[in-house]
Amino acid sequence: MPSVKISKNKRSKKGYREGSTRWTEEIAEVAEDSEEGEAGYISSDESAHAPDLGNRLRVKSKDIWECEEIQFSLRHLPFADELASLLETGHYDDVMSFVAQEDTNRIRTAVLWACWLGRSSLLTKLLKVGADPNSCDDAGRSCLHLSCLVDKVECVKILLEHGADPNSWDSMTEKKATPLHCAASAKSLSCVETLICHGADVNAGLNEHSPLHYAVLSDAPEVVNALLEAGACPDTPQVFTETPLHVAASLGSASCMKLLLDAGADVRAALGPGRATALHLAAVDGHAECAGLLLEHGAYIDCINSRGQTSLHLAALAQSVEVVELLVAKRANVRARDVDGRTPLHGAIVRGARACDVARMLLSAGADPNASDNFGYTPVHIAALNEFSACVLLLLDYGGDVTLRTNGGVSALSFIVRRVPDVIPRYLCKFDDAVHVSEHEIGDVDCELTIDFRPLVPCLSRGEAELLLAFVEVGRKDVLKHPVAETFLFLKWRRIRKFFVLSFVYHAIFITLYSLYILQLFLCEDETCDVPSYLRPIQYLIVLLNLCFLIKEIFQACLDYSAYIRQWENWLQLLIILGVFLCTIPTWYRGNEVAKANTSNWQHDVAAITIFFCWLELMMIIGRFPTFGLYVQMFTTVTVNFATFLLAYSCLLIAFGLAFSVLFSNYPAFHLPAGLVKTVMMMSGELEYEDIFYNNCTNSQIHYPLTAHGMFLIFVLLVTVILTNLLVGLAVSDIQALQESAGLDRLVRQTQLVAHLESMLFSTLLSCVPQKLMTVLRWGALLTASQLRTLNIRPNDPRENRIPRELIASIYKMVASRKDTKKSVRKNNNYECRIRKCTDDEDIERQIVKRKSYLYDRFSLESQNVERRKRNTGTAAENKNRPVSFSINAIQEICMVDIKNQLLDLTKKINKLIETTDIRLTLIEKKLQDKQPPKMI
Repeated sequence: MPSVKISKNKRSKKGYREGSTRWTEEIAEVAEDSEEGEAGYISSDESAHAPDLGNRLRVKSKDIWECEEIQFSLRHLPFADELASLLETGHYDDVMSFVAQEDTNRIRTAVLWACWLGRSSLLTKLLKVGADPNSCDDAGRSCLHLSCLVDKVECVKILLEHGADPNSWDSMTEKKATPLHCAASAKSLSCVETLICHGADVNAGLNEHSPLHYAVLSDAPEVVNALLEAGACPDTPQVFTETPLHVAASLGSASCMKLLLDAGADVRAALGPGRATALHLAAVDGHAECAGLLLEHGAYIDCINSRGQTSLHLAALAQSVEVVELLVAKRANVRARDVDGRTPLHGAIVRGARACDVARMLLSAGADPNASDNFGYTPVHIAALNEFSACVLLLLDYGGDVTLRTNGGVSALSFIVRRVPDVIPRYLCKFDDAVHVSEHEIGDVDCELTIDFRPLVPCLSRGEAELLLAFVEVGRKDVLKHPVAETFLFLKWRRIRKFFVLSFVYHAIFITLYSLYILQLFLCEDETCDVPSYLRPIQYLIVLLNLCFLIKEIFQACLDYSAYIRQWENWLQLLIILGVFLCTIPTWYRGNEVAKANTSNWQHDVAAITIFFCWLELMMIIGRFPTFGLYVQMFTTVTVNFATFLLAYSCLLIAFGLAFSVLFSNYPAFHLPAGLVKTVMMMSGELEYEDIFYNNCTNSQIHYPLTAHGMFLIFVLLVTVILTNLLVGLAVSDIQALQESAGLDRLVRQTQLVAHLESMLFSTLLSCVPQKLMTVLRWGALLTASQLRTLNIRPNDPRENRIPRELIASIYKMVASRKDTKKSVRKNNNYECRIRKCTDDEDIERQIVKRKSYLYDRFSLESQNVERRKRNTGTAAENKNRPVSFSINAIQEICMVDIKNQLLDLTKKINKLIETTDIRLTLIEKKLQDKQPPKMI
């Protein structure tokens, strides 16, 4: 007796089945061999990868109907519950008796359930008693639709033989499908062939989704082939719609794609508002085989979508290494830009799973690590912002420039310091590796050190001090004390000091003439003074020089206005310019053949202040020279510290000044506001105790002697004794530390001056200046643009005087502290990669370039395969800049200890080998003795 079992599976278990009965995921039934119904049980388990595939397909295109939707519709048909209970018994006679009553709803429900469950014998009986083969449920799905969905070809044949319409639509809905759509979606080749033989339209619904579309969607190449042989169109007549080729590319169905391409599917078809081609979809989903097929059939490799992205953009963004490798091998444009100006390299490092693998492929194919998008972000910016340390090191290996800035003025080095600080000490290894040793030992007289300055100059188009200035801006001033950086600044200063000498001469002449003018004109106490006749030309010359001074300041402000207003020296120079103009406008006339000039009282005040500022400015200019810069910087540091401390105790001084003005109201020196100045002067020890309290020459009398004496005593103790000594001690706490700090500040100031000079020389504001003149000026300012890219010194030669001896000593110590002293320039730069270069005729040339360093290979701890997001959790030891330098004796001791340890290990190995050999010899002798014949007696 046949039996039927309807089982309920979990609702969450959805997807496409590996078999053909895709729609029966909630139904397990007894297959029918005969009307008696003796058969086995068929399982409805899904394949392991089907849910994932189903989810991905639903992202691209939904199923025709959900299984729950069909079940819900069938269970709400009239008498569905009664028929379900009868079907569970497996007695078809009971079903026939139930539908024998004069009720069309009963027979309609029975025939639909028979088709859905695939009961061909029951279906035959129902059709014989007058059931309509074109019966539909409430949604318009016919019996033929349901039979095709569950891949029951016997039911399909029976329905077609009884006049079922093979081209009927589910008319009650939006006409989604015909029976052929359902058969193709169910991957039922037999049903498809049967329907085609009975005249089913293979191009039904071609404007949207044809049967071929659902066959590809179900990854059924046999069904696809059958439909194509029957004349199915591989494309859609409407533009920007989803074609079967799009579906095959998105699913990675290479077999279906090959059939479509062989049938003439258009590889140029674009999908939707995004204008995505099949190659775009294959790239974004990582299907390399499909991408290869599309390229073989003429797909344009650099075709862009609506956002200007090529397939390489999408493959890099999806981090599909296989597709990226394929596209690069097919010479895709690795420097293509989308609408935001981003290259594929930008997208490769957005996520960290396989960012380094993809980025390394693109870089080796010629991707530019310094390409900036429309917002100024380079790949180095993005890698640092996403905290991908290994990616940052890889980009730096291929020439990434950390000095490039965003449109907001933020450098890549700033992002690195804040987000991936562990890269900084590794990056500084490039400075250590910039010093190479010749073949001689480091202690030999003939030993020669080669200092390569190119790691300090990532780009010559913006000057040579850009990198050092960037380190200063992010707070890493200590980098300037690196021997290579300090040597570079020394040589750089020697090359550009001629510009500062000219500036010093200009200011010296200007200030000297202005001082002569002031002394001749403003020393007279009267408003009208006799002046020498030669003073008039001097006045005109001063005005001319001041105008040149003003033009220079305007030019500097135009270069970088925000940086200009932050420098206090610029404000000082503006005050000088204004003061000079105000002091050079006296009224001139001649009387009794003598030149006379009228001056106002306020001009005397301005002249005094201006001449003080002029000579102060000249002192700051002298401080730019290394010989005097240390002392000027020490003076500036102490002055700033003293002013800061004095401001902190200003309330105490004001308190005493106000108190003295009340207690000594009959003493003119304490009248406000002069009383405050008098109080500050008393800090230096000028107390004038006897003049204040016991001055018999005046009629002044202390009205409050007790309070005055007490307040005066408190002032002496708190201010003169304690505060003054405290201020002096704090301002000049440690001369040696102050000297070291001033030395570092001098290097910072020198770096800023060099960068400022180069910013003027390379400014676009000088485009009107003759090009030959600018070339000469720039050549005179640049160090590595000439032949001096490297410097060879002999540290053990007493005649070596090209750089100071202290710099030679520091370089020598740094090299001596390194374990490996045999590196050379060639060995450090022997990595070669291929870069593609497009010519005008779209021909691709291969050019060999050299990789700059090995930062990524040396410091990547994930075997160069997986880049993980991480935050800086390093210890203090990891934040050290470089190893501590050792003396020669210390290095010798370390080497001797190392040699002794190696000898000890070698001795142990030899002893162990001797013991093993003795054991083996003993065993051999024993075996030989056992094999000898016994002696004859």
